[in-house]
Amino acid sequence: MQNRRQFSRVLFSTDAEVIFNDHQYPCKLIDVSLHGALITKCDAFRGTTNTNATLRFMLPQSEIEIKMEVLVCYVEADHIGLKCHHIDINSITYLKRLIELNLSDDELLHRELAMLIHDTQQ
Repeated sequence: MQNRRQFSRVLFSTDAEVIFNDHQYPCKLIDVSLHGALITKCDAFRGTTNTNATLRFMLPQSEIEIKMEVLVCYVEADHIGLKCHHIDINSITYLKRLIELNLSDDELLHRELAMLIHDTQQ
């Protein structure tokens, strides 16, 4: 199967929370990119594909919260795939730094940021 991802994902396991229809569901972040995330599925989660939600997580050992408005792309038995459609400037700054530290490829990161900016302007 060909990998068609445009954005590099970095493994980043931490506690997170997905908010859907004014309900908060605990989950674990599995990996994250500039364009989305993969989280564990909470048994109580009732969201379906193509619905909007909010993903929040704290950077470990800090008070920094990353918050993104997401679209549920797929729901599997144990995982939920999320696509980011809005993220505030503070969150994207911290997320960029997190990915930068984990990618160790500045050129790839800058290329992905350019694609993200181009994508949001269309």
